[in-house]
Amino acid sequence: MRKADLINKISDKTGIPKVDVLVTLETMFREIKTSLAHGENLYIRGFGSFIIKKRAAKIGRNIKKNVSVSIPEHFIPAFKPAKEFIQEIKSSPDVKEAPEINEDNED
Repeated sequence: MRKADLINKISDKTGIPKVDVLVTLETMFREIKTSLAHGENLYIRGFGSFIIKKRAAKIGRNIKKNVSVSIPEHFIPAFKPAKEFIQEIKSSPDVKEAPEINEDNED
């Protein structure tokens, strides 16, 4: 499912115009990014948590040049689903295997 599909579903189920749904989703995404950029985790009860994870410094390898590269300590965004969310997915009869992720079509 893509963002446009999600907007269509929300609009159909709620009767809210698609433009308003789009603005609401974009605002939500922007606020999540802003919150994480300021070092604040975001907790949504029953859904999950958007958190910042610390990655330790390490030595990586550039395979093409066959050299070691020092990767400094850094922070990355992560999502941790709530227990209720996990249980709902585990108990769903529709989920049989992990869907393939096509990175060419990410928004």
